[in-house]
Amino acid sequence: MANIKSQIKRNRQNEKRRLRNRNVRGAARTADNAARKALTSETPETQQAVMQAISALDKAVVKGVLHKNTVARRKSRLMKALASFSKKSE
Repeated sequence: MANIKSQIKRNRQNEKRRLRNRNVRGAARTADNAARKALTSETPETQQAVMQAISALDKAVVKGVLHKNTVARRKSRLMKALASFSKKSE
């Protein structure tokens, strides 16, 4: 445990940020997993699930929780899977 006043404060701030970031990252991960699951099953809500995942990922970038290139990669993979899914269903 730190005994310097500024480091004690910094530790408190880091813990608050960690918990806040954890919620945002978890929401993005949950939406991503839901979209992937929707892509495997043939449901009419597939496109909506993918769009919700993209929205959650974008929010994580804006809040500084995830890196923009990581999110770009995930979004690209989701859109690619959605495109191949719609081709299969036609």
